[in-house]
Amino acid sequence: MAGKKVKTYIKLNIPAGSATAAPPVGPALGQHGLPIMEFVKAFNERTADKQGNILPVVITVYEDRTFSFITKEPPVAEMVKKTLGLEKGSGRALKEPVGELTKEQVKAIAEAKMPDLNTKDIEAATKIVEGTAKSMGVKVTP
Repeated sequence: MAGKKVKTYIKLNIPAGSATAAPPVGPALGQHGLPIMEFVKAFNERTADKQGNILPVVITVYEDRTFSFITKEPPVAEMVKKTLGLEKGSGRALKEPVGELTKEQVKAIAEAKMPDLNTKDIEAATKIVEGTAKSMGVKVTP
């Protein structure tokens, strides 16, 4: 891969194992002349085991119209919703709480998300998760 000139990066959030050529994938890749179905097939194969999660993906587009991509863990908000079985967070977080997480659940989410966070400290990661939960209207109980 070394030596190829990077043209751009495309960041998308795609359901694991079920990317299609429909928007947002098709138009995002098509405008750079990339083989859409090749990406869809590779992404779905690589993420089949994470079905049911929305995964952020960063696609590196090279000037020779080839690409590479990395997937990340689901966004913290998605992990919180999944843990609590919520459809969405509260529209009015402080006034209308939508659920509660225990410290253990928060720690589990923090540990799962750790590779993507800019910290190696579990305490800091836990605070990040608590902040996201709070902004969604989810309380953290001891």
